[in-house]
Amino acid sequence: MRRMTKRFALAILAPLGVVTTLAGSAQSADLTAPRLIEPPPELPSWTFRVVPYGWLMGLNGSQTVRGRTTKVNASFIDVAEKADTLVGLMADFEARNGPLALYGDVVWTKVGLSGNHLRTRSLAPGVTGTLGTSVDASTQLGIVEFGAAYEVARLGALGVDLTAGGRYWYQEADLSFDLLGTVGAGDLAIVGGRAIAKSGSVDWLDPVVGGRLRYTIAPGHELFLRGDIGGFNVGSKFSWQAIGGYDFDFGAYQGITFSGIIGYRALYVNYVQGQGRTRYEYDMLQHGPVVGISMKW
Repeated sequence: MRRMTKRFALAILAPLGVVTTLAGSAQSADLTAPRLIEPPPELPSWTFRVVPYGWLMGLNGSQTVRGRTTKVNASFIDVAEKADTLVGLMADFEARNGPLALYGDVVWTKVGLSGNHLRTRSLAPGVTGTLGTSVDASTQLGIVEFGAAYEVARLGALGVDLTAGGRYWYQEADLSFDLLGTVGAGDLAIVGGRAIAKSGSVDWLDPVVGGRLRYTIAPGHELFLRGDIGGFNVGSKFSWQAIGGYDFDFGAYQGITFSGIIGYRALYVNYVQGQGRTRYEYDMLQHGPVVGISMKW
């Protein structure tokens, strides 16, 4: 009886032992065999671009300070010839991660005009006396743009972005006229033979929306076109901007790619505040060539 029981137990346990041995061998082989694991896909990383540039700005439009309106018609050569005009600070910045980009742009300059480029249009309400036709104008101008762009389409070498953000304006403007007689106006400063109207500091913020096209014509060579509209009576009555140009790589150093940028920029705004002798208006198209150097990393 004991022998039968022993044989029965061996008959049952023997297959189990074989299965256990095979499972252990397979597990050992699993531990020692090299595993082929696919690396996770690389996530998009941030890239950055800084562009110091010069905007050779011409002006066409009109400016009103203390109710006195002057019509402006000057090319960038005319503006550059004025002794007190400064090239100023101009720079563009962009940070991109995949389809998303954050951008900023700064313009700070001083524009001076006189002579044939200016023409007076009206005497300020409440001003009695005579002012001459000779007029000088000087404007300190600051523009800060900021916003985001998102690539909504990629058609081969063509990328299409939508943009949205804001444009902040800061100005201080002076108009000075020849004084030919007695002028009765407490808001005009009389200096020698000149009557000077000063705006003080004026600033406003415009919301803007737009789009951008980027076309790669060859590795390291890109054409770009950007446009936007803004204002909508939130800050200014209305504004628009158009920029087009060519970006080409010409060298690299320690991970930084250097590119040249040439193009043309036009920016229009119509802003009004106040009435009568407190009226300030800037109805101006600023336009001209853009030349800069881009640094990307």
